[in-house]
Amino acid sequence: MMFFLMLVVFVIGYSLIVFEHVNHINKAASALLIGALLWMIYALGGESILAREASVSWVNFKASGGTNMLSFITHHELFHHLSEIASILFFLVGAMTIVELVDKYQGFRIITSRIGGGNVTRLLWIISFLTFFMSAALDNLTTTIVLVTVLRKIISKQENRWIFASVVVLSANAGGAWSPIGDVTTIMLWIGGQVTAAHIVGSLFIPSFVNMLVSTALFSLFIVKGNTIKPILPSNETQAFTTHQEQVFMLVVGTLALVSVPIFKTITHLPPYMGMLLGLSVMWIMTDRYLKKRSAEDKRTLTVTAALKAVDIPTVLFFLGVLSAVAALQSAGHLDLLAQWLDESVNNIYVINLLIGAISSVVDNVPLVAASMGMYNIEIAGATGSAIHFIQDGTFWTFLAYCAGTGGSLLIVGSAAGVAAMGLEQINFMWYLRRITWIALTGYLMGALMYYLQLQWF
Repeated sequence: MMFFLMLVVFVIGYSLIVFEHVNHINKAASALLIGALLWMIYALGGESILAREASVSWVNFKASGGTNMLSFITHHELFHHLSEIASILFFLVGAMTIVELVDKYQGFRIITSRIGGGNVTRLLWIISFLTFFMSAALDNLTTTIVLVTVLRKIISKQENRWIFASVVVLSANAGGAWSPIGDVTTIMLWIGGQVTAAHIVGSLFIPSFVNMLVSTALFSLFIVKGNTIKPILPSNETQAFTTHQEQVFMLVVGTLALVSVPIFKTITHLPPYMGMLLGLSVMWIMTDRYLKKRSAEDKRTLTVTAALKAVDIPTVLFFLGVLSAVAALQSAGHLDLLAQWLDESVNNIYVINLLIGAISSVVDNVPLVAASMGMYNIEIAGATGSAIHFIQDGTFWTFLAYCAGTGGSLLIVGSAAGVAAMGLEQINFMWYLRRITWIALTGYLMGALMYYLQLQWF
């Protein structure tokens, strides 16, 4: 009973988020509500929920000698998932603060002055290509935060920004899928040994690029064409209150702080949020020292403290609620049952991965990929038959990286990039579903087809 009650609460809470424009309840409040309620139900009904033996985590916990169900839920699982969620939130806050600081120094004027004018379709393609390659070097979440901030400077009307922000989400997820550091799921598969960095770049660049090209082409033909986006303004800022040298300096330093995160992770093997916080601390020290020469007004507006006040905290709390809710479902065994059903009922690696990608647009790709990694072992080199798909750099793992990375684009809440864009621009869930989902689905399937054809040709 409690096992199914958790599903009911998740569906109802998800509906509150979807229909935010109807109930006028902030989506962050709804997300926090379902996150807290699911863990409460889990803790109160843990005995009946875990008695189903659906949770792989619980089975492993018992195998290691653990017996106390309540301790497993409230200490082992809750703190385990909290550490993962906190790492994402610290990363998000750090990235948003760096971007806000660069914005306060008007560093993005260097970019907007070069891409702000001209043809709307041309701007669309520039943003799409820029996002695609930036997300591979940074990651899809950081890139989305940066580009959405830039869009605010060059597009005035909200719905027009929604269109361009949607392009950013699709291109960021496509760009993150072919890079070992571009998305949380590719990082997981890379660190787990399922794929190597060189293989994922070589195998998924073309499918991901096709995904981006098809999606952007559909945007330019059916969404932007004939649309009066006027409103592509040179900048929303009327005058510069920082010098050109200051703007360039802060843009360069901020970019280096963001780009250094994957390098930091590769060298130290520490979580990405540590690198992000390191970059933020360096910028904080530099700006504090620099502001000794500025006026009292500048010291109030150009500090990291001021940038922190401008960070969109509801977006951070929305992340917290959604990730907490999904973590509860994963710990209780709902997602393990889903993965098991896919394995037993579908029994085709291509269809399984396509479905994982589609489902990840609802329940987040990270736990689904984690469940898949737990279900299948990495086979040794030289394996034959169906086992060959599960060797390191095998077809299953590579295609999983593509599908899990890009499938989240189908819904605005289906990826970290989408959730960030939704929070920053208050994008309406139903608006995205009606206007963007079909584009995301077409790009997703065309990229998948290209991957399949690539295997046949090469």
